Amino acid sequence: MNPVSDIEKQTISRVTKRLVPFLILLFVVAFLDRTNVGFAALKMNEDIGISQAIYGLGAGIFFLGYFVFEVPSNIMMHRFGARVWIARIMVTWGLIASAMGLLQTAGHFITLRVLLGIAEAGFFPGVIYLLSLWFPSRYRARMIATFYLGVPIAQVIGAPLSVGLMQLGDSLGVVGWRLMYLAEGIPAMVLGVVCFFYLTDRPADAHWLSPEQRSWLINTLDREERDKPLAVDAGLSKGQMIRRALGNRQVWMLALVYFGITSGSNAMNFFLPSVLQSFRASFGLDLGLMQNGLITAIPYALAAVAMILWSRRSDRLQERHWHAGGAALLASISIALALLINQPWIIVIGFVLLAIGVYSAINVFWAVPGQVLTGVGAAAGIGLINSIGNLSGFSGPYLTGLLYTTTGSYTPGFLVIAALVGAAGIGMMLMPRQPVPAASRPLIGDKA
Repeated sequence: MNPVSDIEKQTISRVTKRLVPFLILLFVVAFLDRTNVGFAALKMNEDIGISQAIYGLGAGIFFLGYFVFEVPSNIMMHRFGARVWIARIMVTWGLIASAMGLLQTAGHFITLRVLLGIAEAGFFPGVIYLLSLWFPSRYRARMIATFYLGVPIAQVIGAPLSVGLMQLGDSLGVVGWRLMYLAEGIPAMVLGVVCFFYLTDRPADAHWLSPEQRSWLINTLDREERDKPLAVDAGLSKGQMIRRALGNRQVWMLALVYFGITSGSNAMNFFLPSVLQSFRASFGLDLGLMQNGLITAIPYALAAVAMILWSRRSDRLQERHWHAGGAALLASISIALALLINQPWIIVIGFVLLAIGVYSAINVFWAVPGQVLTGVGAAAGIGLINSIGNLSGFSGPYLTGLLYTTTGSYTPGFLVIAALVGAAGIGMMLMPRQPVPAASRPLIGDKA
């Protein structure tokens, strides 16, 4: 292997070990604080008088605050740096997540969910943008997939953890779901402080890399920037670069595709525990809290393995659109057929394939914006794609809850979700391709 290949391998390995495990930990905490409401709902809704429609509204309204503040938050991160801004995001959302344990009314529930979305806005697209500053394009799908392991990990450990905290609280004479909220908000605040001292904003500041490693990484990323279709024009101001990215047709197409894909993940995150609980009335299967939590973890555990393998295949072939679109179609068809067959374990298998499909699609999808956007325009464009896409986090849960309240079944809502995911898969396949930057094309014989 030539010296260039050696330094590339050493640099990528060092950056990966330094950044990715810590970012996964942050995402686990973020997702746990966002979705633990699904387990709280098993007791909370009855305790304070929340209907399924109001619960769906409250679960999803998180994303309205997220939507409004996403792009501004990402622009602020570009200005202040990831170290400061992600630390601020985490401490703020940790405080609000813990405050959920004090709510008394449906109005409190909806208000705190809005505030939680505002506080967390910018975290996910901020990390995606941060990864684009540290990893050449040919590594991004696998790095995003590795970072996105935070979602299934949060569900795998979060399901029994959340249920266990609820049961612990009940055994101690404390309302279990209140204890769960209070306890699960604390790690975000602690890690926010750690983040301020641990993260590095850009490769030029990475004194934990050798001079040779730092030079290779900076030069490689600079070459990629010059190859991008929306590469920075030295004559453009930051405001002009932001407007250029936000007005780009492909950015909006990506946002709509992402809306469809995340419709599946968001509906699943907020309603899978309730779907499993409904088996008692539909099939006579009475699942306890812990059984519910353990079965909920199964789809996410299998999705964690599948999305890593799928993203590595996408990186190896340097193909994004068919990989993301095909995975979304798998998710759409699987959950629709499972709900129409309407047998308990077929439904569980349908949710397994839904999780595998949508999370594999999401990870490959996020390798595409980095091939088009650059600089502060990348921060704004990625923020826009994520904010528009995550409106599905409002529409999906609200629609699912509303249709359940109207029909008494989760099937109509999830059939609509399946249609949205399927449309996104087709849209991704039909989207115009951008050439892979020359610096990131796979090497002959590359098996990465």
